[in-house]
Amino acid sequence: MTKLDSLQGRGIYVDLLNYFKNQGHEVYVVSPSERRFKSKTILHKENGTSILNVKTLNLQKTNILEKGLGQLLIEFQYLNGIKKFFKDVNFDLILYSTPPITFSRVINYVKRRDNAYSYLLLKDIFPQNAIDMKMLKEGGVLHRMFLKKERLLYALSDSIGCMSEANKEYVLKQNPHINLRKVEVNPNTITPVSICYSKKEKEGVRENYGLPITKKIFIYGGNLGIPQGIDFLLKMIAHSKEEKAFFLVVGSGTQFKKVKNWFEMNKPVNAKLLSGVSKENYDKLLASCDVGLIFLHKNFTIPNFPSRLLSYLEMRMPVIAATDKNSDLGEVLEEAKCGYWVESGDIDSMLKTILKICEDEEFFKKMQDNAWELLVNEYTVDKSYNLIMNTIK
Repeated sequence: MTKLDSLQGRGIYVDLLNYFKNQGHEVYVVSPSERRFKSKTILHKENGTSILNVKTLNLQKTNILEKGLGQLLIEFQYLNGIKKFFKDVNFDLILYSTPPITFSRVINYVKRRDNAYSYLLLKDIFPQNAIDMKMLKEGGVLHRMFLKKERLLYALSDSIGCMSEANKEYVLKQNPHINLRKVEVNPNTITPVSICYSKKEKEGVRENYGLPITKKIFIYGGNLGIPQGIDFLLKMIAHSKEEKAFFLVVGSGTQFKKVKNWFEMNKPVNAKLLSGVSKENYDKLLASCDVGLIFLHKNFTIPNFPSRLLSYLEMRMPVIAATDKNSDLGEVLEEAKCGYWVESGDIDSMLKTILKICEDEEFFKKMQDNAWELLVNEYTVDKSYNLIMNTIK
């Protein structure tokens, strides 16, 4: 969960909220303002939309203790904010996502007060993801407590939208008490923007960042944390001997220092690390690259479906997904013929896939077209909106 203080940007949540607004709905937003921003709880309006930023502890890019405490406290902080600033607003629909799972008091309060419909966009399956990453002890006090909160949130939700078919099947298998009819696939979606830079413009961006012009650039952009299985990313860079390939890593997160230290120690000639790139500059950088990389830790038992896929598809980029066996992301890419799946940790398969992409230029161009087709056919924001509205009706 990230701070949302404007609907002027782009992303899976901003695009969906703007779509609701453009369809004539009144939109009210509640989002966290983590303590690192040093801001009080504040309500402001933007083009008729009310945005309440609630002061919380740090929920991301912090230690596990503060993150856990922050997730426990956030429902009380949200509840106080809603009671104070939205006491005269009668809500018809409560739209919320995980993480965190600790929203049961908030959802229950608004449902009872306003007789509102509750729709959960399930973006993360917690606490199992924390168990997979060994961030929580299985069967421990915290684990049992979060399990209760997870089940309560599912029970309070009138509908649950899962990111993929595998995601949906997992939720139903692990929670046999849930009514089948209230769980559906409602994937990550955006309002696509066709961004086409000329060859000269792309070369200019590459020169600006000191990137090779003649090589295929494989970019990993996003969070550098434990769930991404960063060791395999670094292993790929170290083992790749493909002269036509160059690797670009752009991001931040709890593992950034580890990645930076590795780059400083090994000084790879086939890769570059960047941080602190603005959203606008990142989009330009992304448009100048060739292949998107997605990494997930091999120990995951839950079927994740990272939203960064949409940024790659929007740029018409083929994608390599190095994930655990449980995610169906690779299956989606290969069926659409716009990417490849590699099991996380299988370095030989990864190197062969990189070689395949560098050598088959004709199929590479077809994958570029297929990437855009997959996005506009499956992951546009109107699909999420219609699913939600049809469910309510």
